Amino acid sequence: MAYPRRLLTDGEEVVREFRPHWRLLVIPVFWASLGIGLVAITWSYAPEVDIFDWVVTGLVVVAAMRYVFYPFISWWFTTYVLTNERLIRRSGVLSRAGLEIPLENINDVRFSQSIFERILRSGDVLVESAGEQGQSRFADIPEPEDFHSLIYKVREARTRDLVKGSSVDRTDGVSKLERLGQLLKDGLITQEDYDSKKQGFLDEI
Repeated sequence: MAYPRRLLTDGEEVVREFRPHWRLLVIPVFWASLGIGLVAITWSYAPEVDIFDWVVTGLVVVAAMRYVFYPFISWWFTTYVLTNERLIRRSGVLSRAGLEIPLENINDVRFSQSIFERILRSGDVLVESAGEQGQSRFADIPEPEDFHSLIYKVREARTRDLVKGSSVDRTDGVSKLERLGQLLKDGLITQEDYDSKKQGFLDEI
């Protein structure tokens, strides 16, 4: 399920968006194939007792709801999103849950892969951040090493933008204070006006 673009802030852009690795669907597909085969055998070769055929079919359908449909729906509605401002995880079908980590709060990013996961190019990414989140695990990521590197690159770009914006704000505050002093010197404002506005400009520096 795609991340709603209406939830993005002004100037925020999606860098990468994806679902968990497809290997999570292997077991549900196996159970689905087994269930279909069992139903087919029952209706083809079982004694001609309709109630028996329908009982087996009903049990297979109930089992499929738990072991086939639910895992697939959970996979489909789990989304990982990296924007130029934050890292997001959304999951859940009827009830939704979300995790958002501002990039500037990320302290460390690690990834891990077993031998089997390396073959399938999947793995986990562990994000350590400041604040209440602490450590957050993003499990079953496709190409975890590439995603690990991408997070660092986007975080560095985000840091540069914040530093640049802070520098611009500080320069703007200094310029306002200089203009205010010139207005006082030229006699266009009173000392009281100067004193009342001066502190506000100092706070911007």
